[in-house]
Amino acid sequence: MTELGIGIGWRPEIAEAVEGLSGVDWVEVVAENICADHLPDSLTGLRERGVTVVPHGVSLGLGGADRPDPARLAALGEKAVALGAPLVTEHIAFVRAGGPLTASPLLEAGHLLPVPRTRDALDVLCENVRIAQDALPVPLALENIAALVAWPGEEMSEGRFLAELVERTGVRLLIDVANLHTNHVNRGEDPARALSELPVEAIAYVHVAGGVERDGVWHDTHAHPVSRAVLDVLADLASRVSPPGVLLERDDDFPPAEELSVELDVIRSTVAAAGVRSAGTEEVATAHQHGARSLGPARRRAVADPARPLLIGAGARVSGGPMPSGPVPVPVPVPVAVPVPAPAPEQESRDGARQRLGLAQASLLSALVAGTPAPEGFDSRRLGVQSRALAAKRAGVVAKVAPELPEILGTGFRPAFLAYARTRPMTGGYRRDALDFAEHLLLAGRPEDPVARRGLTEWWQDRSGSRPPNRATRLARAARHALVRR
Repeated sequence: MTELGIGIGWRPEIAEAVEGLSGVDWVEVVAENICADHLPDSLTGLRERGVTVVPHGVSLGLGGADRPDPARLAALGEKAVALGAPLVTEHIAFVRAGGPLTASPLLEAGHLLPVPRTRDALDVLCENVRIAQDALPVPLALENIAALVAWPGEEMSEGRFLAELVERTGVRLLIDVANLHTNHVNRGEDPARALSELPVEAIAYVHVAGGVERDGVWHDTHAHPVSRAVLDVLADLASRVSPPGVLLERDDDFPPAEELSVELDVIRSTVAAAGVRSAGTEEVATAHQHGARSLGPARRRAVADPARPLLIGAGARVSGGPMPSGPVPVPVPVPVAVPVPAPAPEQESRDGARQRLGLAQASLLSALVAGTPAPEGFDSRRLGVQSRALAAKRAGVVAKVAPELPEILGTGFRPAFLAYARTRPMTGGYRRDALDFAEHLLLAGRPEDPVARRGLTEWWQDRSGSRPPNRATRLARAARHALVRR
């Protein structure tokens, strides 16, 4: 396993600061924010200095009901090759739902949403992970995510879910200790239990990030300093295994370089203070003298060699198998029809799991982004919090990809967008979302200020290449919107 060391998430806003930070062994870049054939000069310069760069994907949706998009997989692989990355990472999450599988409109979340910890979801996830592993040129590691909502009827804890995923696919893990803390506050899940259940020897690296608690809900903002509680979870993990890499994430409200340097020093000292390597050496020596069974299961994993290959169980990526024994051919006097072979029971079961998962995810996402009723068993208050968080994130990203909109609309941009997003889901990317929002305002005769309305009209026309829609187009779009809301 690649030893990465201490790193920081590379973002354009802090590119210069990252280049000047001492003691940064590696960086991670959001894969969707770069092009394989035109890397930012800052990343190129870091690579020339010997700094490892790892692409971190956010849009594959491997926890979704559909199989991974080959184009997205190919793009992620190209970026890994262009960066000379030792691995790529993604999330155990779904980011879209609906479409042909459920005969419903395709909806985009614009955010990472949790998969239910059920057998159906695990079967689908494992198949999707195998598809991704076969398509990618480097190893894949998957990250646990933070969640505001919990699925009803879950069958496994987070630790057991991750352990079975690793056992069946051999995938590595990216453990986000901030997300473990978030799920502790929001869902009452014990980080220590999760760490004791998951295979710590499968950890490729660790994420650390800041957040804030409001009204009893922890928001994983990546815009605040790392809290003591998150560092405590990091220390617990580092007491069980020496993580190959630890990375500080910061995505907004960027502090001065000096503050980032201090946070990195705190992370480094937290890992060092755990004393994994020295304590592990002593315990291994004791185990050799008295037998490995003198250590408990959690400590046996903690002192395991991180570079040791994983022992993958019988269900992991096994192809082929014994050929079924067919009946002995018997001559027949007359021709008979040859039946079409039925789908293999395993494939039929997986397809059924995909459809069940797809329907459940589409129902949840529709409630979050299209204003439909909450599915049975969900906490409606928490769904409301998640829905508002999704809309706020959409507003923030649209303001970044289309900065002219806040300039044209002024202080009215954010409330207008939040009202728009309440019942109008995102069906494409954020740039498409910006165009749809501008069109929505223009159809409603807004903004009222004629100068602002003229500016918005010109902006929309420049980017859409169209005249304002006529009445027939408006009716067709209204009908599509009505279908989404059903």
